[in-house]
Amino acid sequence: MYYSEFERQYLMFMVARINFGALSNASVRYPDDPFDRIWESDSSRSANYQLVDVSPGTQKVATTKPVYVSWDEEPPMKVMQTAVVGNNGTLSYTIYLANNNFQRHASAYLYFAEIEDLNPNETRQFGARFPWGPTHLEVPVNVMENAGGKYRLYEPVFFDISLPLLTPLKFRQTNDSSRGPILNAFEIFKYNLINFGSLDSTAMDSLVSIYPQKEWAQEGGDPCSPIPWTWVQCNSDSQPRIISLKLSGKNLTGNIPQQLTNISGLVELHLDGNSLRGVIPDFSGLRNIQIIHLENNALTGSLPLSLANLPKLKQLYVQNNNLSGEIPVGLLRKNIIFFYAGNPGLHLPSKEASNNLVIILSVIGAVLMLIFIAAFYFYKRKQKENKRGKFGNSPTGQSKLLRELDAESTYRFELSEITVATKNFEKVIGKGGFGTVYYGKLSDRTEIAVKVHDIKSKQGIDEFLNEVALLSRIHHRNLVKFLGYSQEEDTNILVYEFMNEGTLTEHLRGPPEKKIVSWLQRMEIAEDTAKGIEYLHKGCSPAIIHRDLKTSNILLDQNMRAKVSDFGLSKLMPDGSHISTMVKGTIGYLDPEYYVTQRFTEKSDVYSFGIILLELISGYNPISSENFGDSCEYIVSWARGLVESGDIEIIADKSLEPTYDIESVRKMTKIALMCVKPSRLERPSISEVLKEIQAAIKIEQKALTGSVESTDLFAREDMGYPPNFDVSYSTSSECTDSYAESFIQPGLTKFNIN
Repeated sequence: MYYSEFERQYLMFMVARINFGALSNASVRYPDDPFDRIWESDSSRSANYQLVDVSPGTQKVATTKPVYVSWDEEPPMKVMQTAVVGNNGTLSYTIYLANNNFQRHASAYLYFAEIEDLNPNETRQFGARFPWGPTHLEVPVNVMENAGGKYRLYEPVFFDISLPLLTPLKFRQTNDSSRGPILNAFEIFKYNLINFGSLDSTAMDSLVSIYPQKEWAQEGGDPCSPIPWTWVQCNSDSQPRIISLKLSGKNLTGNIPQQLTNISGLVELHLDGNSLRGVIPDFSGLRNIQIIHLENNALTGSLPLSLANLPKLKQLYVQNNNLSGEIPVGLLRKNIIFFYAGNPGLHLPSKEASNNLVIILSVIGAVLMLIFIAAFYFYKRKQKENKRGKFGNSPTGQSKLLRELDAESTYRFELSEITVATKNFEKVIGKGGFGTVYYGKLSDRTEIAVKVHDIKSKQGIDEFLNEVALLSRIHHRNLVKFLGYSQEEDTNILVYEFMNEGTLTEHLRGPPEKKIVSWLQRMEIAEDTAKGIEYLHKGCSPAIIHRDLKTSNILLDQNMRAKVSDFGLSKLMPDGSHISTMVKGTIGYLDPEYYVTQRFTEKSDVYSFGIILLELISGYNPISSENFGDSCEYIVSWARGLVESGDIEIIADKSLEPTYDIESVRKMTKIALMCVKPSRLERPSISEVLKEIQAAIKIEQKALTGSVESTDLFAREDMGYPPNFDVSYSTSSECTDSYAESFIQPGLTKFNIN
């Protein structure tokens, strides 16, 4: 039973075991299943997975006749006596694997049995499409033929597969079939590599023996297996290595333990916020270390030269200690995030200090030069705009429609002009669902971004017309400026201003030299983005909703001011109502309510913006088991749990300059969590959100100038809610909910199967 060629190397963990067509919410187990497996009803809610996107026309069927199941995995007869069928010719579900990450080494078991009495002239044949196979390939299924008759088990099994976070199952009736698809049960298993214990267990045993009275040192057993200690993170090798130690604020005293220098696989070391004394030890044996937090202790002595020789070091924090002497030149020359303020005896090398004046004078000169160039640019740009023509006479139907949509404000570029500007489309700066983006420079030296669409694609033409119609009438300093279009020789082209600093994503999760480490600057980016969205929602008539807000669609100019880009998925929203359409957008940012109802409103953009705020605060991807843990994976669940447990400091990005005011972080976090409320009725408007962001910025600005005022964070009156309006969070402080859990609204039945 459940034999696999992996079983000698892996342990098998059940992830989902679903009884489709169950007659109640109750699970099926012993004595109906002699092996005491628990088969969960498809009508109940599971902690391990969620079922969404059930196809219309799905119906439950059942029989009291016996079903032969005595081979292979021997599912219980009671499970095989129920099923779901697709009366409209299709049967589909999407399974959200809430607490699991599958990169191969998974297996899936599907269970079919024909339990309806078909007439002699009726057949049931269908094609099955799975995410682990080619998307264009349908596996043919004829249940009676495969099983050898009615009321008999047919069980296809798939080994060594990868499953996405959202796993679709799709069955489609064939043309020669008279009945729709059927499905009785489904199982998913995950294979975890057998763990033989950590290679760092000796060093860790020695470490915890120094602190016998500390609660965190009492967890016992192997530090990585079967469950890592709460302050330890390990890799997934068969003999795992420790890659992260988080001992911040654990009341550590004495010297930094020498045992830490023997954990050679360590990537992150957090010892900040303790009472450690003595000198910093030689970390030269930690060849993989990337992040070291030693701030807010009582360390003395100088910074060891060995720190400059750590090949992978990216971040070093030693501020607020009693360190002294010169900072090693090699450390200053490394391209890392390095904070060392609050050490009165610590100073720059004399040569480096003298070079500072040269650097300052160079910066001043560069700024003056930029001012001159900017003035010259605007002068030449004005000349160019006076010369450039408007819509030309193109014979195509698309151009006629574009003239009707907005003939007053859209400029038409000649294709030859675009070709010269892009040097024959030489430099690609981006790719998307609607075409490739090229860098260009016009004859007046205006830098442009050129998006090329394929006119042969119907979707491309539709999106092109939609985008031109929208962009030609939208003008706001926090929206990427639309300069014009070109439509010649079967080529559709949109021309935008070029944004020098690229996407917000690059500045949150890119290389250290690009990261935005100023908290105030991140807040200002949030303010800019909110202003752009507010204009779309309130400044346009009818309102415009973006539908795909994410950090890669927030672009930054040379002054690091933010502008919202990419309106290819935008829709007009008449009468302030909603748009009912197919789900588009990006997983992690997409409003869960929209995913279920396919109704998109302004509040759906607010949800996506809330995710962007959480990214600005934490620096993390919206979905990441690496950052949030296998039990969480979603940034909303992670942030809610930390807010409720009072651990706001943990949410803040560790790469931020440590001078930020925690109260402004707290306010921004609560703003974000209001934006991602499960129901759109509970979410504030973007105008209310903007008001709160500006209030948070004032808190931060006052803190930086030394005049901090106490603030009633996120008061009900601040958001315009009545005193009895519920703004509380319903989840516990533990991170157990997930992205898919918010698909199911409070009081809303998960499925409506007729």
